[in-house]
Amino acid sequence: MKSFGLTDRGTVRKDNQDSFILEKCRDSLIAGLCDGMGGAKAGGLASQLSNKAFVAYIYAKLTARGTRSINYEEMLKEACSEANGVAYEYSRFSEEFNGMGTTIVGGVIKSNGKGHIINIGDSRAYLISRRGETIRQITRDHSLVEDLVEYGAITREQALTHPQRNVITRALGSDATVEADYFEFELQSGDVLLLCSDGLSNIVSDEEMQKCTSERQDPEQLCRALMHMALERGARDNVTVLAVIR
Repeated sequence: MKSFGLTDRGTVRKDNQDSFILEKCRDSLIAGLCDGMGGAKAGGLASQLSNKAFVAYIYAKLTARGTRSINYEEMLKEACSEANGVAYEYSRFSEEFNGMGTTIVGGVIKSNGKGHIINIGDSRAYLISRRGETIRQITRDHSLVEDLVEYGAITREQALTHPQRNVITRALGSDATVEADYFEFELQSGDVLLLCSDGLSNIVSDEEMQKCTSERQDPEQLCRALMHMALERGARDNVTVLAVIR
């Protein structure tokens, strides 16, 4: 497996509240991507702290002595709880951190292609198949517009320009507990796992991501091409993208 990640503050924001981690661990790759909220200092801190806590918990579990079998759903949800606790305690520590929180999407991809992903908020995971030239969003956004689409109140196209499209319904650090969604997938040879913050998905369409992937074999080239596309279009938000290619 090959992997690469990029993050940029965009063309408008003064600070970058996004963060990402790619960490090799035995026969696996641990990935974490967070998009902070709650003011520049608070959002950035929530993103960094939560991501580190999430990845560190998983790494410790995967390398623990005597571990024979792993329940990946349980492990990832526990890692989220650990990350949530860190951000939540900081939010109570000082008034300047009040209201801080972050999205998260991440998990474990094994060398055999088996993948395990969780998400909270609207940062996304996509599975892009080179063979079938298809793209599928693995995760489901925890956002107001996603709920409205599911209820039939607005269309998927209307969601793209809805004035409340950035309102999320779940976040790490906002409450003492939070529920994460868990997904499993499998990467075939040549397939791509793409993780991104909404700074990319709000400005680059799924079809454009798929086309960009079909034209590139290297994860670094893919990430740089997608980032270039977002920045050329104004990138009013922070932008982060990770690519894992089997």
